[in-house]
Amino acid sequence: MKVIALSKALSCEDVLLLNDMHRLRSEIFGSRLSWNVTVRDGREYDEFDDLQPTYILTVAGSSRVVGCARLLPAIGPTMLERTFPQLLASGTLNAHPAMVESSRFCVDTTLRERRGEGSLHYITLMMFAGIIEWSLLYGYREIATATDVRFERLLLRAGWPMCRLGKPKMINETNSVAGLLAADQASFDRVRPPSYRSDFHLQGKCSLGKRP
Repeated sequence: MKVIALSKALSCEDVLLLNDMHRLRSEIFGSRLSWNVTVRDGREYDEFDDLQPTYILTVAGSSRVVGCARLLPAIGPTMLERTFPQLLASGTLNAHPAMVESSRFCVDTTLRERRGEGSLHYITLMMFAGIIEWSLLYGYREIATATDVRFERLLLRAGWPMCRLGKPKMINETNSVAGLLAADQASFDRVRPPSYRSDFHLQGKCSLGKRP
């Protein structure tokens, strides 16, 4: 199991991985959580996938995606400002060039053979470490995200506390909250699970979509 980053499909293998990621998102957000998302042919996709994001993927075996997150520069269009502005106390993100937004985070929780500390799922910790490592590699210091208060508690247990950007609010049936997470070496060292590995350096610096 390893963590990789993809910004666009450059090979048939990349296409398969991205398709598997969109299927996982459909399963989690569409089927399990019953969110109001767009699913076509078993794949979940939205407008922010058209903005050249970088995807952080945890891959089991050669091609099974078991965890994913989407990263976009916070100085461009973000889900927080466009979709969830009610979660921001000021109504704006106050972004800067060293801030990246993480969205569409999910893991395949049916894989329970490996776990991290306490009740934290091993793949979840792999994803946390991958997001931080990639952010460090590309010069980002803060990660903005919208999540729910349950996941906020999970972040705290993992040793990666979130600084709230506003008060929690009910969105549909979810008690949601926005916040900032530190992208630093100390956070990476705390969340990194045993046997963690990535191939970011082998891939070279895949470019995060630049804004015009």
